[in-house]
Amino acid sequence: MGNCIRELFIEREKENLSQYAFLTSNTRGRDLPYVPCDNRTEFQRDRDKIIHSQSFRRLMNKTQVFLAPVGDHYRTRMTHTLEVTQIARIIARALRLNEDLTEAVAMGHDIGHTPFGHAGEFAMQQCYDPEFTHYRQSLRVVEKLENNGEGLNLTWEVRDGIVNHTGDSMASTLEGVIVKYADRIAYINHDIDDACRAGILVIEDIPQWIRDVLGDGHSQRINSLVTSIIKASTDKNEITMEDEVAKAMTALRAFLFERVYRNPVAKSEEGKAKEMLIRLFEFYVGHVDRMPEFYRNNCEREGLERSVCDFVAGMTDRYAIEVYSDLYIPKVWRGSH
Repeated sequence: MGNCIRELFIEREKENLSQYAFLTSNTRGRDLPYVPCDNRTEFQRDRDKIIHSQSFRRLMNKTQVFLAPVGDHYRTRMTHTLEVTQIARIIARALRLNEDLTEAVAMGHDIGHTPFGHAGEFAMQQCYDPEFTHYRQSLRVVEKLENNGEGLNLTWEVRDGIVNHTGDSMASTLEGVIVKYADRIAYINHDIDDACRAGILVIEDIPQWIRDVLGDGHSQRINSLVTSIIKASTDKNEITMEDEVAKAMTALRAFLFERVYRNPVAKSEEGKAKEMLIRLFEFYVGHVDRMPEFYRNNCEREGLERSVCDFVAGMTDRYAIEVYSDLYIPKVWRGSH
């Protein structure tokens, strides 16, 4: 078969995808030389590179909304990523856009997220750089930190989608824009679910008009939002949403900021988490020798504070707590028995 499998996929794209889809054959390619894979297209390969990376595995122990939750059913950054990916693929498939590109961007969109969710992001902004963001850090992870500093050598389009998945900027491909929408759809809905599980919200708290537009249940809301994007974006060179549904989603997000994201119960430990990461940052700035070899070596190439930020930002919630405890919490002396 040889190259035929990869070439078969590429020919299928040309035959079956929308005129607005980004074809794999049009990729700007990778920064470093590489040998193409016989069995996978470039975006399929990017997806696999991300899934097999250490940074991706660490997402399973990073906070989504509730810090280091004890319950088994609260979302983590990993489960959030999987939900975003599934929603994004459904939209891409319905619009006949490039599912492989969409999936790769979705899998990598939060790969550089800090421990303790946005509390970690705020900590890095305070102690390292006010311009620090998790999406720029995600790009840095795939370009410079993964694979012992060699990076994952991803295609330009996947990196573009990762760094433009949030905020005011937009990805260059419709597939990247889909991930931006899917990210918001996923977190709004699973955060409602988690907030109800935590007892800080009941569905009836959501304004009635929003529930009338989107539905009461978790799957109903997601279906309403996804369906609206598909209806509004079919046969168009843009990803958009019907006005009424878009208005309801914006209002629901604002409601969640008021009732969940700034809720003193949900965020009761966030100040502690932020202070803990700042203390860890300060410790490693003064004790470079205590960092792993890769980050120590990076200090010479990219500067001390940049390397310490990379190390602390890459920690999982659990690891950060363990390291902080080892450094600052006295151990009980038990003696010998």
